[in-house]
Amino acid sequence: MTTSDPPQRVKVWRIVGSLAVAAVLLIGILPQLADLGEVWATIGGLAPVWVAALLLASAWNIATYQFVMMSALPGLSMGRAFVAGQLSTALANTVPAGAVVGVGVTYTVLRSFGHGTRAIAIAAAVTGLFNTFVKLGLPIVALAWLALGGEASAALAATAVTGLAVLVAALVVGGLSLSRASIARRTGEVAGALVSRVRRLLKRGPVTDWGERFADFQSRSAEVLRDRWGLVTLSTLVSHLSLYLVLLAALRAVGIEPGEVSAAQAMGAFAFVRLATALPITPGGLGVVELGMSAALTVAGGPEAQVVAAVLIYRTLTYALQVPLGALSWVVWRRHARRRPVGAQGS
Repeated sequence: MTTSDPPQRVKVWRIVGSLAVAAVLLIGILPQLADLGEVWATIGGLAPVWVAALLLASAWNIATYQFVMMSALPGLSMGRAFVAGQLSTALANTVPAGAVVGVGVTYTVLRSFGHGTRAIAIAAAVTGLFNTFVKLGLPIVALAWLALGGEASAALAATAVTGLAVLVAALVVGGLSLSRASIARRTGEVAGALVSRVRRLLKRGPVTDWGERFADFQSRSAEVLRDRWGLVTLSTLVSHLSLYLVLLAALRAVGIEPGEVSAAQAMGAFAFVRLATALPITPGGLGVVELGMSAALTVAGGPEAQVVAAVLIYRTLTYALQVPLGALSWVVWRRHARRRPVGAQGS
């Protein structure tokens, strides 16, 4: 037995545990919410015009994913953004902690397309930061929307308050860190000290130069934000709202009327689940999203079978579809990689 065996076993058990949780939620609990025969009958009875509308909404939603990275990485084309984005998304949807792996894959793919290391890192950090801000802000928007119609719930109110508190803290810390090199340097030193302490517990060496790295990153990030903050903000908002519109279209496609689940209630369920799944318990929130969204929409007043049908349609278009698209993107990228060695141009 080698010293690397225990960590490898831990990884295996994490994968098994993550998939087991997803299986329990999808196979053991979700069918208890509605009769599956009625669910499949509802899906099979979709009108052709709604099928076409859902496919168009899904295509637009996928396109908006690429807009976000393009807005923060000058010179990135739509086609190359699609290849990098779909590969990353496919991994996030199929592998436990796949989002972390996806970051590395995105880095490798974009490097092979000639983008510099620092430019990629800054674009990834900026887009990740803005995505987090929107996830934290959506429950607040949903609560305000529901409150206007007298439909606000205690659960969403608690989520919104939590999101608001974290959002304010993130805006303060992030804003200060990005506005001044001295604050960024100090933030890096504190973060480095904390990481080094954890690494010592794991019998690993400390990290170094995080203060200067954060300061350098602040300088470059501030330049990107100064020139492109409006485009990044707009593309991020469009991406999240496009995802929500796929859910709303799915609800209307299966016959759930606004009097049963309003657009505001759909936004509340969407925002609640998006924030709840920020911690990747299962790959791409598999099982967690389906169960959480179905439960929230059923509580809102939607008929059980129709709600589950709508959620499954939504997840097929926004989750399952990403996997074959990721496989196709891998084939395209491998053909490109054979013609040109992986490497960066610039820094």
